Amino acid sequence: MDRVDDAAVDAAVAGSGWTREGGRLRHRSRHGGFTGALAFVNAVGRLAEERDHHPDIALHWDTVELELWTHSAGGITRADLDLAAAVSALEGAREA
Repeated sequence: MDRVDDAAVDAAVAGSGWTREGGRLRHRSRHGGFTGALAFVNAVGRLAEERDHHPDIALHWDTVELELWTHSAGGITRADLDLAAAVSALEGAREA
């Protein structure tokens, strides 16, 4: 799987709540308490399993931090961007 160049990554994540930090995508969101944050983590886990592509996840009381990159490619790939978009859509549905 090939890495996506920085300009394409920046364009893909513009306005999405994701940021590019070096060769990784990062996202931080708040969920109003531990139960909400845990539910979000579980929903992200289902998306990750469907795609067989898994983020690093840090769960704090009401905050979830996600980090995506493809280890074997040494950076951000289309699979990372696709999962990031799915997570953003999940959050959009949660807010609606």
